[in-house]
Amino acid sequence: MKIWYNVHMKHFKAVIFDMDGVLVDTESYYLNRRNEFFESHHISIEHMKNRDFIGGNLKDLWPMILGDNYTESKAKELGKAYRAYKDSIPLPYADLLFSDVKGTLDYLKKENYRIALASSSSMDDINTCIDTHHLRAYFEILLSGNDFAQSKPHPAIYQAAIQQLGIAPSDALVIEDSQNGIASGKDAGATVWAISDERFDMNQERADQRMSSLTEMIVQLKTM
Repeated sequence: MKIWYNVHMKHFKAVIFDMDGVLVDTESYYLNRRNEFFESHHISIEHMKNRDFIGGNLKDLWPMILGDNYTESKAKELGKAYRAYKDSIPLPYADLLFSDVKGTLDYLKKENYRIALASSSSMDDINTCIDTHHLRAYFEILLSGNDFAQSKPHPAIYQAAIQQLGIAPSDALVIEDSQNGIASGKDAGATVWAISDERFDMNQERADQRMSSLTEMIVQLKTM
């Protein structure tokens, strides 16, 4: 289903993609892996919603996860344990690329859009995903939220992408799916289009437009 609202007919110089939920269908895998980790450590997350974990970084969520049991040292210890657990169960990136990604990137390249990626995932995960699908040649810039003091929804990662591209925020189109990512892109001054969410009840109200797929993004860009 196509959902357009608050449409601004303008030409962008660059498209900055989120990765998870936009280029690769990883969110369900992340959900299952996190749940198994917390269960194995006897940590209840019943007070949290699945969407709380999407589009940000786990390091920022420990106070919410642990509540009254939170201490900085405990969060650091659990963070280290989770990274080790995560590394022991790598995602099957080869099976997770959305079918319209390569066609989308081919079109953007042909039309001389500059392309960047700004993801909350680790750079190791970004590199694995990009290289598994031979996408590196499309992207000028790859940024990981782990390299910033504050993760999405803070705008730092998109501000950095825009700065490194050497463009004005108004010339950047951000493609996101999560509430945190949308807020990050908007607060960086970019236009944000969101891939509609039907599974995790994410709040996408701040997005300038919503669309069901990257294919619909191309349809809209062709009208500009």
